[in-house]
Amino acid sequence: MTTPVSNEHDKRNGERDTRIDVLRALALLTIFVDHVPGTVFENWTYKNFGFSDAAEAFVLISGISVALAYGTKFKPGGRLLATLKMWRRAGVLYIAHIVITMVVIALFCAAALFAHRPEMLTMINIEPLMKNTPQVLLGIVTLGHQLGYNNILPVYAALLLAAPAFVLFVSYRPVTALIVSGLLWLVAGIWQIAPPNYPEPGLWFLNPLSWQFLFNIGLTAMLHVKRGGRIPINPWLLGAAGIYAVGAAIWVHSPLWGQITWFNLPVVIGGFDKTFLSLPRLLHILSVSYLIVALPAVSNLFRVRPDNPLAILGKRSLPVFIAGTLLAMAAQVLKLINPGGPAYDTLLIAAGIAMQFALALYLEWLAGLGPSRGKAARGEAPNRPFSAQPVPARAGGY
Repeated sequence: MTTPVSNEHDKRNGERDTRIDVLRALALLTIFVDHVPGTVFENWTYKNFGFSDAAEAFVLISGISVALAYGTKFKPGGRLLATLKMWRRAGVLYIAHIVITMVVIALFCAAALFAHRPEMLTMINIEPLMKNTPQVLLGIVTLGHQLGYNNILPVYAALLLAAPAFVLFVSYRPVTALIVSGLLWLVAGIWQIAPPNYPEPGLWFLNPLSWQFLFNIGLTAMLHVKRGGRIPINPWLLGAAGIYAVGAAIWVHSPLWGQITWFNLPVVIGGFDKTFLSLPRLLHILSVSYLIVALPAVSNLFRVRPDNPLAILGKRSLPVFIAGTLLAMAAQVLKLINPGGPAYDTLLIAAGIAMQFALALYLEWLAGLGPSRGKAARGEAPNRPFSAQPVPARAGGY
């Protein structure tokens, strides 16, 4: 048995498959909640039910999004333009990261000054900036110094820079490309190879040499589907994925969760390390993803109308992610100044989520306003809400 990613209804009507947008939106909202530690809601997010968390989900979806946005364009005669577009997107992510970093530093500095909380300047890796300003500023610009809770955009920008080479590789040798990607993941994990921090010691929190494997799995799978392939449904594989997902949910709530590794294996194989994307984390996100794809009853839960707020939020992912990060860091500051209780937590989280939805809906309204007004001025009929041609998901989930 096999299953397509989109059903025939989507193909006939040319509508965007909103499942990817909805899953991306849920990951965005989960990241926001997880980035405000100490609230009652943090105990109910995806990370509490298995080895992986929203970061793995987003990197996998981002690989899928790159395939949707650039896969069909990466052909002889169009490869240079597609490459430049991916690199431009990486540049946008880099600029967004720098802006977010500076605004977050300003938020914590403002709290330290006006709330008389100097300890704020020792949190989320800001302290080195206070002690060694010139070197740390250089580290911020070169991505060698990253703030806590602000590590996602650098790794995604790095993956986009390398994406053209992998798309080209997959176009000719998909199996070989995945084997090479997997070997790079394994070597980086065993020998702890990753971009270094600067000026502080250590390595990037999310190692692109490791996370590229998950990104490339999503990219390869979607390119395979776009070229007429299907995702096979194997009852044994389906059962194994279900058992693993349930077992992981039990494991994280048992005393075994405190173990560093399984059976004294290297951390990348038997541990739960996030930097090098250890195998248990990788298998967990792949198991959950396979269950979603292979079980129509589950998959269709995420299929909504294109004008559904969740679909719109996932579609406008980058500006929503930027806003969500800044809102989460502001909520962290407020939570540190006044810990509050469940009602206070609810207000912080609900307000942040509402603002993200408001931004996404505003951007969607604004995007639809321009062409309609332009056609009306020329006496032409405005576009229908949704084009007759499929609209690919934009790359750059973060």
